[in-house]
Amino acid sequence: MLRPRVPVNPLPTGTVTPLLQPTATTDAQPVACNHDHTPAPVPVAPGSTVQLTPGSVIALAAGGGAVVLVVGAVLVSMLLAVAITGVSVAVIAVVLRLLVRDMQKGR
Repeated sequence: MLRPRVPVNPLPTGTVTPLLQPTATTDAQPVACNHDHTPAPVPVAPGSTVQLTPGSVIALAAGGGAVVLVVGAVLVSMLLAVAITGVSVAVIAVVLRLLVRDMQKGR
């Protein structure tokens, strides 16, 4: 049998008092079970069929269309932001190049 071994009095000095050992041992005999060991029956889930009415099909299609429109608008706006940033950087590069050329000619 497993017996826990917990110190009775751990002292702050690090010295631990020994555990008390039982003086008399008891020999326990295993007890036979008298219940059934067959596994419990698994409950069968009722058929989970989804019945779509014409109204729900229209609502589902409208919802899907709305999601596609929103995602498309977000992606197009991100693409436009990248394009505008690229054009801005290109214009700034051209202006800086012209300024540097003018400064070098003026020497």
